[in-house]
Amino acid sequence: MDEPDLFTHAAEERQNAEPGRAPLAVRMRPRTLDEVAGQQQLLKEGSPLRRLVAGAKGPAATSSVILWGPPGTGKTTLAHVISQAVEGRFVELSAITHGVKEVRAVIDGARRAVGMTGRETVLFLDEIHRFSKAQQDSLLPAVENRWVTLIAATTENPYFSIISPLLSRSLLLTLESLTDEDVRTLLRRATTDERGLAGSVELSEDAEDHLVRLAGGDARRALTMLEAAAGAALEQGGGVLTLAATETAVNRAAVRYDRDGDQHYDVASALIKSIRGSDVDATLHYLARMIEAGEDPRFIARRLMISASEDIGLADPTALPTAVAAAQAVALIGFPEARIILSQAAIALALAPKSNAAYLAIDAALADVRQGLAGAVPAHLRDAHYGGAKKLGHGKGYQYPHDLPEGIAAQQYAPDAVHGKEYYRPTRRGGEARYAEIAEWTRARLKGE
Repeated sequence: MDEPDLFTHAAEERQNAEPGRAPLAVRMRPRTLDEVAGQQQLLKEGSPLRRLVAGAKGPAATSSVILWGPPGTGKTTLAHVISQAVEGRFVELSAITHGVKEVRAVIDGARRAVGMTGRETVLFLDEIHRFSKAQQDSLLPAVENRWVTLIAATTENPYFSIISPLLSRSLLLTLESLTDEDVRTLLRRATTDERGLAGSVELSEDAEDHLVRLAGGDARRALTMLEAAAGAALEQGGGVLTLAATETAVNRAAVRYDRDGDQHYDVASALIKSIRGSDVDATLHYLARMIEAGEDPRFIARRLMISASEDIGLADPTALPTAVAAAQAVALIGFPEARIILSQAAIALALAPKSNAAYLAIDAALADVRQGLAGAVPAHLRDAHYGGAKKLGHGKGYQYPHDLPEGIAAQQYAPDAVHGKEYYRPTRRGGEARYAEIAEWTRARLKGE
């Protein structure tokens, strides 16, 4: 049977003859590792990918690798670069359309090639997580004996989606989402490069910023949107790709939001003040603006945790656990699903009863300490567990609250300088009403009333 190979000579010849037929993302696919944007942690001199491209042989030849990362980070691109560089056979399979039969055919061909000509085979297997355990098992002998050098790509966590024996025989390389600067570099290169738009349009700064935000670290998405926007601009006879043309072409309005400037802080401030003001709809509006602009979900979660204590506190004791749980979930999941978790937490905080009593209490106590109102710890509260402490009077007269019927001893706890101060002044809103009653009752018992 013919070995499946997405990088066939026929396809390449047709694309070379009619370059405009191929999508921009395909035309701009890097030809060498030096043209790859991002993933510099994997492309250093001496790295497995560099050595694979260089055709490292001998007892320290490059082992099989598993490329793990989100879409658009360059897994297929790296395979394409390797396919152009290897001197041996390069075969590509996709777990979506191929199965054990095709895998065995490639392995048999690899064994023949090694035995007859000494040529090594590089097998790129895309979407390997779609292979069943039995299908992945079929790769083990070839990888074990190095009949093939496997390059497997997956968007799923390989520790859950790839069998342990295959993982142990391969190097796991983690690809990261491209940074904004990486995406910006790709857009500028595609605009001017002869393989791309060849300078037919000029990308305005606003349009570039918009495409970078929408790309979300996905190179393929960035180039696809650029191609659509440029096509629309050229049809209208425009030489400059404006923000308005980009919004129309990709059907997404630009969010006026600068993650490093005033908009970042203004919208974040508006979100917190809307929660504090119990306006759930305004809260959701500002949350949506932050999400759509590509704000770091961890930043949003941190602001919600602060609000849970600063603006709600004991009026709803579940507010802080809700915000903390949201932050933990967001860290595990990320966008796009994280938007639902952030929404749930923000709604809960906006509709919760409000109290800033905990915030005011600690600030009042800190203010007194900073003014020197500290004083010595009362003798009966001092540590009396070490030798000689009792001779100093430490612990003398201390009453153990658990021995008393109500569990509260009428004794002084605070230093003389602040004795009788009431820092915590609870509201009567929500669950804090209960704490207000407890604080009032407790203070009375401490005074011996």
